Amino acid sequence: MPGITPSQTVGPFYAYCLTPTKYKLHEIFTNDLVVPGIEGEKIRIEGRVLDGDNVGLPDAMVEIWQADAKGGFAHAQGHKGANTGFKGFGRVEPDNEGKYHFVTIKPGRVKTPDGKLQAPHIDVAVFARGMLKHLVTRIYFGDEASNKDDPVLQLVPADRRDTLIAKPQGNGGDKVYRFDIRIQEGPKGPRETQFFEA
Repeated sequence: MPGITPSQTVGPFYAYCLTPTKYKLHEIFTNDLVVPGIEGEKIRIEGRVLDGDNVGLPDAMVEIWQADAKGGFAHAQGHKGANTGFKGFGRVEPDNEGKYHFVTIKPGRVKTPDGKLQAPHIDVAVFARGMLKHLVTRIYFGDEASNKDDPVLQLVPADRRDTLIAKPQGNGGDKVYRFDIRIQEGPKGPRETQFFEA
C-alpha cells in the first residue's frame, strides 16, 4: 500500500492557460477593454497585488467585469446601443513586482434587484498562490459622490470602506485611479482589502 500523498495547492497555471501575455490570446483575454466607438470616459486603473509583507505577487491573476457607461452589461438580455462591442471583461497577470493595470471606461450606475442604484463600480476576482478559492472584491471611485448611497458599500464596516476606493491620480492624459489589492493583512502593513463571499 502506498504512503500518504502530501497535500498541495493547485497551480498557479495562469501564464500557461489563462492570461494573454505570452500566448497571444489578446482577442480573448485582455487588460485593454476599450473598443472603437465606445461611449464613456476612458480611465486607467493601476496598482499592485500585495501579500501581508507588502511584497508584490507576480504569479497572481486579476479579472474584472463591469457595466458600460450606461449601466448595461454585454450579457444582459435586451442590451442594445452603441456599447454592444464593449465586453466589460478583462484579465491580466501582474508583472514581477505585482503591478497590474486595466484600460477601460468608467462604468455607469447599475440597479440592484430591488431597484436601488449602485455607485459606479468594477467587480474584481483575484487568483493567487496558496488560494484554493479566488477572492472577490469591488473597485469604487474616490471622486464619485454616489458612493455614500451605494447599498453594497454601506454594508461594509465604515473603517474598511477605504480599502475598496480607487484613488484618483494626477495625470495629464486619461484619468488614472490607483487601487492596490492586499490579499492579507500583515503585522506592519496596511489593512487587507475588503473581500466578499461569492
